[in-house]
Amino acid sequence: MKLTILGGGGFRVPLIYGALLDDSHPHSVDDVALYDVDPGRLAVIGRVLTHMADGPHPRRDAGRPAPRRELTTDLTTALADADIVFCAVRVGGLTGRTCDERVALELDVLGQETTGPGGIAFGLRTLPVLQQVAMVTSQVAPHAWFLNFTNPAGMITQALVPILGDRVVGICDSPVALGRRAAIAAGADPRRVFCDYAGLNHLGWLNGLYLDGQDLLPDLVADPSRVLSIEEGRLFGPEWIATLGAIPNEYLYYYDFTREAVTAIRGSAQTRGEFLLDQQNAFYAAASACPDDALTLWHGARQERDSTYLAEARPRHETRDDKDIAGGGYEAVALAVMTALTRGVPTTTILNVPAGRVLPGLPADAVVEVPCLVDAAGVHPLAPSPLTGRMLGLVQQVKAVEELTIRAAQTRSPRDAVAAFAQHPLVDSVGTARVLFEGYRARNPLIGALFSG
Repeated sequence: MKLTILGGGGFRVPLIYGALLDDSHPHSVDDVALYDVDPGRLAVIGRVLTHMADGPHPRRDAGRPAPRRELTTDLTTALADADIVFCAVRVGGLTGRTCDERVALELDVLGQETTGPGGIAFGLRTLPVLQQVAMVTSQVAPHAWFLNFTNPAGMITQALVPILGDRVVGICDSPVALGRRAAIAAGADPRRVFCDYAGLNHLGWLNGLYLDGQDLLPDLVADPSRVLSIEEGRLFGPEWIATLGAIPNEYLYYYDFTREAVTAIRGSAQTRGEFLLDQQNAFYAAASACPDDALTLWHGARQERDSTYLAEARPRHETRDDKDIAGGGYEAVALAVMTALTRGVPTTTILNVPAGRVLPGLPADAVVEVPCLVDAAGVHPLAPSPLTGRMLGLVQQVKAVEELTIRAAQTRSPRDAVAAFAQHPLVDSVGTARVLFEGYRARNPLIGALFSG
């Protein structure tokens, strides 16, 4: 079986390869094609994977070789005959992300890569590239499953459905990790609970946690000590979670505590994008200079990256609890989905799929983030509890913004782009939206080119 990773020079690619090395099943992945437009980054990650393959791993213990690796800057070569495609590209790189953040922050508006105006800017520069990638995939690997990790994951997946149909699935580890943490806090085995979760990517809520038909969530959210044992409890506070009667995805912090988030980010020496840009530049340079140390350098950079995630939402100098990131990230979700699709081993997980029909109040074809049963026949959305009140309103408003952003990327219309910015709940006026759009068009070459007419 062949797996193609688009964005193969990306920093998190070794996480995926590590998950493959842990999989000793006879029908696991044999070939991995790594595609990237940056040959230098691609070469560094290739060396990291070589070191991983040469070390101890379950496949070797089972008498199976590590998956073969092909590094290429040719998209068609990478995709040809692929069975599974993992899409994890970052159009414009981290330099683009820092622009997404700073243009907004200079207007005292949230600057974050997927939430608010930064997410719209990220989408505008990414959508044309990913739609072209999807067209090539449909031509050279029409039967491949396309698992999208590229952010904004829900928006990108929505735009690819008309090209790839029901073979494109959006993956994010945030809701799965939330469900795992909540189950442990409730004293249950995460493998046995059903997470009643609904929303959009980076905009969803855990509204129920069922074990053998019993909802464990009400007792959990009513117990401040248990709520504080998980990342979301420390982000939002037990009182607010008890008020909601649900546990929000960690990215809802930017909606529920907007002013605090903006103040914290503006008060930091660097935005998250600037921190990652410096860190990754240092890693790739060091690994190029000392190839034999590539894996060790990667492990060190990864630990620093994980511990500082969402740092703006925590007290200064407080790092993330190791328990919050235990259990695997998006690579574990991806492997579970891939295994279910290719081996017929069913799994239930939370995915981004075109299933607005299961969430009353949304278009039937809207890509939403909901529990899904995955098996050899495909991905089957499961109906969560309906969203109501502010939850439904936020989801409807942000979904409309996603659709406007997709349209703006297709029409190349400044009017559509301004409308997308103006209608986002974290943008405070039409005037601000116009300044945001002009700022992104002037300072991000890819967005400037898109709207050059």
